[in-house]
Amino acid sequence: MQSALEITLLFLGASVAGVVLFRSLRLPPMLGYLLVGVVIGPYGLAWAENNSATQGFAAFGVVFLMFSIGLEFSLPKLKAMRKTVFGLGLAQVFVTILSCLLVAWLSARVLPAFWHISWQAAFALGGAFSMSSTAIVSKLLVERLEIESPHGRQSFGILLFQDLALVPLLIIVPALAAKDEHLVQTLIFAVGKATLVLVLLLFFGKKLMRKWFKLVVQLRSQELFMLNLLLITLGAAWITERFGLSLALGAFVAGMLISETEYKYQVEEDIKSFRDVLLGLFFVTIGMLLNVSLVLQHWWVVLALLVIPVTFKFGLVAVLAKLFGNSTGVALRTGLALAQAGEFGFVLLTQISDLNLMNPLLTQLVLAAMVLSMLVAPFMIVHSDAIVMRLSRSEWMQQSLVLTKIATRSMGQEKHVVIAGFGRTGQSLATLLNEEKIPYHALDLDPDRVQAAQAAGSNVSYGDSARRESLLAAGIMRASVLVITYAGTPSALKILHHVNVLNPALPVIVRSHDDTDLEKLRHAGATEVVPEVIEGGLMLASHALVLLGVPLRRVIHRVQRARDDRYESFRGYFHGASDVVDDADSNQVRLQPIQLTERARANGQFLSDLNLAEFGVEIINMRRAMQRFEFSDTTQLMAGDVLVLRGTTEALGLTEERLLG
Repeated sequence: MQSALEITLLFLGASVAGVVLFRSLRLPPMLGYLLVGVVIGPYGLAWAENNSATQGFAAFGVVFLMFSIGLEFSLPKLKAMRKTVFGLGLAQVFVTILSCLLVAWLSARVLPAFWHISWQAAFALGGAFSMSSTAIVSKLLVERLEIESPHGRQSFGILLFQDLALVPLLIIVPALAAKDEHLVQTLIFAVGKATLVLVLLLFFGKKLMRKWFKLVVQLRSQELFMLNLLLITLGAAWITERFGLSLALGAFVAGMLISETEYKYQVEEDIKSFRDVLLGLFFVTIGMLLNVSLVLQHWWVVLALLVIPVTFKFGLVAVLAKLFGNSTGVALRTGLALAQAGEFGFVLLTQISDLNLMNPLLTQLVLAAMVLSMLVAPFMIVHSDAIVMRLSRSEWMQQSLVLTKIATRSMGQEKHVVIAGFGRTGQSLATLLNEEKIPYHALDLDPDRVQAAQAAGSNVSYGDSARRESLLAAGIMRASVLVITYAGTPSALKILHHVNVLNPALPVIVRSHDDTDLEKLRHAGATEVVPEVIEGGLMLASHALVLLGVPLRRVIHRVQRARDDRYESFRGYFHGASDVVDDADSNQVRLQPIQLTERARANGQFLSDLNLAEFGVEIINMRRAMQRFEFSDTTQLMAGDVLVLRGTTEALGLTEERLLG
């Protein structure tokens, strides 16, 4: 029998090898962990046994996974995305479970006995199939700069509901496994017991958590902070387990309680590496459950269990997304992003196996199909554009319409600046260009930000700057310079490739986080690379040199004074849906355009009469008849005027009420 140290060393050594391999292939590390489990497990090389020690790794992995989900639980975020989360997300999970129940009912009447499963197993299996991989989807969407695109938002909203749905599923499934004549009473008792424990934890925990963390932080010990964090997480998990519930539920509650404190971000940073390691070892134990020989013997069953659920889930998500008002292209891309199985599906499948709800052989085949679906997922997402173009004729028209809008806005511009990304950095650049009377055209993938900025008169269009067609429509052949304002090397390399093919003489300025990819970007054709970390260091150095009395202080003083003059105009920026504002950010300064309607209360009033300074709100600029308008205190407002205001979220709300009534 292997010792705990031997098992740990084996898991760690094999995991390092698997992650290195999959990182080099640019695939999610999670798949590397799964493959490692298959290789070293009892059905592979048999280096590791599937015993209580290895299952301990799995339990800790699930605990910290659920703790992280609870930590990210945000009521403002849920409120902002309630239609997608509780509408589209709920419909997707509900219909998937209902479909599995229907298939189980039909199989009992048509198929051989091997395929017969109880309705309890079908319910749990439906929950497992309804889950998608948050790790894979979020990673790929971020890399492709699509996390704030329409299909990225839909995908994220559904994933958020799937995370929340796991909590009640972990309570209901064990209750369903009772299989007695008092099933309803058992289920009610389980839900009641869970409710009682949650109320006790949330009621007393919420009052104690902030005070306790404040006491721990005052002692200024990082070691004590980490020990306290582990104590709370594992303690809450132990409490729920003692009440006959799952460890994962207690960990989720612990994360929720900490998310309500000001120490949330410190906890996230401290727990991240610890969580990722344990979660990786959890996936190793999942891979160990896979019996490769059985899969090869029944390959056609595995293939069917792979193709049918993935196809069904793709179609279901696409149809539901379409019914919720999305375009065909967005619906299809959302379906492709979420068609695969997810890590939480493995949690439910493990529960099915532990409770003996389903034939062990069938459980093995389902497990194999889920693993394969996750292996296929990256390729489906990467080639989603080509797939959507083949499936939807209207997508060609939609893409053409987007490109036409970009081309219309850039028509007639010569020697202008093309800005890739209109976040805070892009908006700051546009401000300077406006002051210097230099034309620009910006591209951004956040539709809310684009709409707000367009209303304020900014020359920005919705479009993917990493696409050749978008760059052409933005007038890259007539531009004088291209500036990539976001730090994303993969996307920057795509843009540089298109520039080298279309207009090699065009200067390109690229922003990067640090100097890691500096040479790679320069080799790809970047004229200048601006590493923000190094620039920050130079800024600190200039201050230090001024204080030390270096002879160049006069030059540095001039530079600093010029920057100070400009910083005021950069305070605040147009917020999009990607800028989640919670209670802690209510005092954050932002920009907001407000257009006066025919019935606006401010029509006919002078700016001086409005007294907006009472709210701490400032008018940045004003547009009348689609043109920039020079305003003063004696300017009389009229319907159709657009005022671009700067202030806090609360102040802007009060100002909007005063202006519009």
